[in-house]
Amino acid sequence: MIRKLLSGFLMIATLVVVPQSSAAEPDSRARHTVTYDHYSLLVDGKRVLLWSGEFHYFRLPSPELWRDVLERIRAAGFNGVSLYFNWSYHSPAPGVYDFTGVRDVDRLLRLTEELGLYVAVRPGPYINAEVSGGGFPAWLKQVPGRARSSDPGYTQAYRDWLGHINPIIARHQVTRGGSVIVYNVENEYAVNTDPAYMQDLQDQARAAGIDVPITHNACCDAASWSSSWGTGPGAVQVPGVDDYPQSFECQTPDIWGPWGQGVTERLREDAPVYAAEYQAGAIDLNRAGYEGCRALTGPSYMKFFYKSNLIASGATMFGYYMAYGGTNWGWLSQPNDVYTSYDYGAAITEARQTTAKYDEFKRQGYFATTVAPLTKTDPSAAPAPANPVLAASARANPDTGTQFVLVRHADRAATTDDQTTLDWSTPDGRYTVPVRVNGRDAKLLVAGYDLGGQRLVWSSSELMTHAFIGGRDVALLYGREGESGSTVLRYPSRPQVRVLDGAVRSSFDPATGDLRLDYVHSGLARVLVTGGGRRPALLLLGTDAAAAQFWKLDTNAGPVLVRGGSLARSARVVGDTVRLRVDTAADGDLEVFGPASARRLVLGVEPLRSRPTASGSLLARVPGPAPVRLPELSGWRSRTEAPEAEPGFDDSRWTVADKTTTLSPVKPMTLPVLYADEYGYHYGHVWFRGRFTATGGETSVRLNAITGKNGIYQVWLNGRYLGSAAGGTQADTDPDNPTPNPDPGRGDFAIPAGLLTPGSTATLAVLVENMGHNDDWIANDTRFRQPRGLLGASVVGSAAPIAWRVQGIRPAAEPVRGPLNNGGLFGERAGWHLPGDAHRGWRPIGSPADGTLSPGITWYRTSFRLDLPRTQDVTVGLRFGGDTTRPYRVLIFLNGWNVGKYVNDLGPQRDFVLPAGPLNERGENTLALAVIAPSASDGGPGPVSLVTLGNHRGGAR
Repeated sequence: MIRKLLSGFLMIATLVVVPQSSAAEPDSRARHTVTYDHYSLLVDGKRVLLWSGEFHYFRLPSPELWRDVLERIRAAGFNGVSLYFNWSYHSPAPGVYDFTGVRDVDRLLRLTEELGLYVAVRPGPYINAEVSGGGFPAWLKQVPGRARSSDPGYTQAYRDWLGHINPIIARHQVTRGGSVIVYNVENEYAVNTDPAYMQDLQDQARAAGIDVPITHNACCDAASWSSSWGTGPGAVQVPGVDDYPQSFECQTPDIWGPWGQGVTERLREDAPVYAAEYQAGAIDLNRAGYEGCRALTGPSYMKFFYKSNLIASGATMFGYYMAYGGTNWGWLSQPNDVYTSYDYGAAITEARQTTAKYDEFKRQGYFATTVAPLTKTDPSAAPAPANPVLAASARANPDTGTQFVLVRHADRAATTDDQTTLDWSTPDGRYTVPVRVNGRDAKLLVAGYDLGGQRLVWSSSELMTHAFIGGRDVALLYGREGESGSTVLRYPSRPQVRVLDGAVRSSFDPATGDLRLDYVHSGLARVLVTGGGRRPALLLLGTDAAAAQFWKLDTNAGPVLVRGGSLARSARVVGDTVRLRVDTAADGDLEVFGPASARRLVLGVEPLRSRPTASGSLLARVPGPAPVRLPELSGWRSRTEAPEAEPGFDDSRWTVADKTTTLSPVKPMTLPVLYADEYGYHYGHVWFRGRFTATGGETSVRLNAITGKNGIYQVWLNGRYLGSAAGGTQADTDPDNPTPNPDPGRGDFAIPAGLLTPGSTATLAVLVENMGHNDDWIANDTRFRQPRGLLGASVVGSAAPIAWRVQGIRPAAEPVRGPLNNGGLFGERAGWHLPGDAHRGWRPIGSPADGTLSPGITWYRTSFRLDLPRTQDVTVGLRFGGDTTRPYRVLIFLNGWNVGKYVNDLGPQRDFVLPAGPLNERGENTLALAVIAPSASDGGPGPVSLVTLGNHRGGAR
């Protein structure tokens, strides 16, 4: 249909591409209610603690791997996932939408339903997320009206987006048997706010059938529209808060909470506390490398801040940013803070490998989603530590009386190892409880808890999880290696205690019915308790490391615990057999605590030789993956390009650049307007060619270009290379820059004597790199609408007018990989990055590192064949070696997919993930490198090699 988007400005045709599976069909799924109160969300009246991790599907262009990452998130103890929906990723042009292939969000949401994960959806329209334009499509810069406001132009544009994404979301709500439990409008809307805009976003959602609670993630300061959270226009039902206490200083990972206490604020009394984005990694602002970011937000930070926030705030809704970061493939990223890798220092690396952070998420996540009294707590009196260097705080469930006590150092920066006792009045009596806190650790202890069929009086060990398995309660508790622990259970009569493994002392007090177990955390101790008037209990008392070896899986026959493997994905019980999907990184033990009827184990499709243990489990030996040998890259061919720089190049079909006005608040220094977006070229490299009549008196070319941070531009005159310059990053008042540059991206290029003949037509060619579009963090248009292209262009010594044409790549030119995949290099427009026979005109070379680099663009191509084992999950990467001082940059194309950009003299990234999907794991692959060199240098890029970034037996497929 034809739809009027902007009256008097723009007529658009609405074209929507959707997968066949998203067609309307009868919904027979069970429906549920989602409500909330002061304490938590409720599904069908049952309280839910939402423990979710952030995942960006648009940063993993492989739907086959979405399952892998979501299974990893679930296995870490998360019961939910938070999902941004990126408007620009789906809309290459006004009225055009694509929800197929790597954009099939219907498939994504079906997958979350299959895996049993709740979803917090975040469709924007603005999302930030360090993506180009903050998720706004670049064409929006040509729409009149301030973005993130009620201006008519923007309103009609975002309503069109929501009109397409909201119906997909609506059919996947929990209320319709799906997975979506909350709907988040906008993102960190804190300045230049417009309550009517916020209200309309909610009205659009409700009109589309969204009936789950609506949320928002506030950040940084109190927004004007949010001052009346309960009744004010635009106020949402469940307001959330973003907390980033550890900053983004990845080069100094030992800092400790420079951005505050990290306690999520309660904004409304009738809604639960929602930590909508809680820091679980960091942007690598200073290019220290993501391992520094992982250390900055590592297990010590997680223990201290996450547990402190749980007790101090009473939050029951969490969104940890990020669980898995992914890749800024193509031209996806914003220009300011990020590079190709968006690893983020997350618990799951860009290469889909788990880390020590993953282990800590599992320890805390299993606890948070197992212990139901956490869903409803009030602040309570905390037992005072005898040692004043330690402090305690507490919460209690008003219905069950269960107490949660946090013990940590009073000085949060302390690094000492200190002991104390707590004079603790628990629901079952008053006790002196020994506690030890090492440095930046924090202990979250439980008392007065009905642990299945047991009564946990108190424990100085931390509880990870418990379940009723095989006719007994199985509980897993843990503590630091070498620390003493005590656990007290209550029984009507004396139970029988059998220590199956480890050194554990037991004592029973018949006056109280207390069974006390004392031990030192070392490895894994096992204690079986029977009789005493309760059902049997198996206590597993481990170290932090031992606890991290356990996985809790739901099956058709109830939960099972698995010890061992690098990842436990799922299990099901068939008769007397437990069938497992477990990955392994090396040979090792696999132990399964399952139904009493279980006699056999099957791993994938392979039966295991198992034996029963005294713990009532089945124990088997499992193999690790076979070594993988990747091929050397050889058979390279090379070809130079930039014919656009030559005077005789035919640009007659290029777009004439003759505009004299622009919507951008950044006005050009010369006319015509030479902003790429004005002519429909939004991403990657863009060529500008200008012709003028020479007089012979010209001395230099003066240019100003805005590229975004770290961008460059290159200049030729009559085919002669004049040089390059760094592009500008801003051209008007920017609140983030108190000293704006009035002359951004300035380049002066001397014209060699004799190059221009009087009266002749001279051709000026400029290649401008667009590093991505600015976000709209401050919602003031100056930042978002900053142009990309030439701000000014003149020839010193000449008053002759310059006639300009411009060429990039149109958004619709890449229907499979999408508009963010390509820019306007000649080789891209000619398909040199695509698989196929490209030998004609290409020169054989030994490797890209051979020979020299000339200024301009040089392409290198080769092919390689893989035959990775079907029973293994192998992550392959591309590694760049060699001298890092030479100033060249490389666009990396794998089978036509732009999987990254390597900047040799900037770094820090030298390994690039080649994800399965774009990578043919069992077949032929084409690798193409477009090398942009601003100056000549000895040797090309590299050496370049394939590397294994992960190898596990198993996998999601």
